Amino acid sequence: MHTEIPDPEASRVMTLEAFADTIIPGAKRSPDDHAIAGAAEDGGAVEAGALAMLEDPAGGLAHSLEGLAQLLNLQASLYAGELDLALDEALPAFVALNHDHRTRLVQRLCHPEHPEKTLWVGLALFCNMAFDSAAHMSTHDALAQGHPGLKIIGYAKPNPDGLWRFPRYSYGRALSDLHPQTNSTGSLA
Repeated sequence: MHTEIPDPEASRVMTLEAFADTIIPGAKRSPDDHAIAGAAEDGGAVEAGALAMLEDPAGGLAHSLEGLAQLLNLQASLYAGELDLALDEALPAFVALNHDHRTRLVQRLCHPEHPEKTLWVGLALFCNMAFDSAAHMSTHDALAQGHPGLKIIGYAKPNPDGLWRFPRYSYGRALSDLHPQTNSTGSLA
């Protein structure tokens, strides 16, 4: 069985980052980055702020993250034992897995028949939200900082006045008539 690295906070952060990187892979931050496997060339969930999203008390998961990281490392140790994988003892067990094994383990944990599926799917959803909507920060700030998820999906920047207006309808036609009291800003007068 794999033993935990001495610093519980470093272990928690690395484990959660490795989980987020498994959900939406990104580029390594440095050559010695163990949490991010480097399975992609662009920024992934970690660069998009998955940890900030998970730690935000408004999301309801913040108080559970230490336990989830410990449970994930236990699952990784059991998985490694099943496959007779040697893990680097200096790293949390999940972080010590390579990207392919992390992916297989997360697929197992999120499988509809897995008894802990709700925990892992919830964690994965928050990682996705950080990437594809920057839900943990203002859209203006996310765009100004070059948020990788919004950049990759081609999220439109606001007009110079900071508001979003679209000259064409997204469906190619108006879905309804404007209310007669709608002013130039789109609000009711």
